[in-house]
Amino acid sequence: MSTDILAALPSTFRYSQARERLNERQFRKLVDAGQIIAIARGLYRKRGLAGDDDLIEIASRAPDATLCLRSALAHHDLIDDIPAEIDIAIPRGAWTPSTEAPVRWRHFDTKTFAIGRGLLDIGDESTIGLYSPERSVIDAFRMRNIEGPELANEALKRWLRSGGQPSELLRTARHFPRALTPLRRTMEILL
Repeated sequence: MSTDILAALPSTFRYSQARERLNERQFRKLVDAGQIIAIARGLYRKRGLAGDDDLIEIASRAPDATLCLRSALAHHDLIDDIPAEIDIAIPRGAWTPSTEAPVRWRHFDTKTFAIGRGLLDIGDESTIGLYSPERSVIDAFRMRNIEGPELANEALKRWLRSGGQPSELLRTARHFPRALTPLRRTMEILL
């Protein structure tokens, strides 16, 4: 009986979605049996599913959420750090949700927000935005006054060693004038 009830639910769901399909007693019985688990306040998943609970929570709370800066650089193996917080970009002016996941929210210009943005499969039929390696390097240069120039320099060195094409990087960097000059200077030194 509980497997039929469980089958009626999506893999990840809000409490309100569960209550559309189940009564309170059925819902609590599934929680008590450990067949569904809370991954955040009001957000649940079926037990045993693959995927990163933190990223699934972020993606469910902010549809435009995009891994950026240290998180994107680490994903692309351009830095050795394992960030303590997840760097997430959302368009400037968008609502910043509260999450249980450790998130450092970044508000990026809406005109350039989509440049270099792709989607990353995070399991459970969910995706979250992810900036390309080129965009991630550019953002490190753009925000070097906050993140430090060492982060940008290291990411650029590793990107070049992995076969990155400078012309491609500079073509994307034209959209970000603050990053273009320091990026060019650093590439002149490295190349």
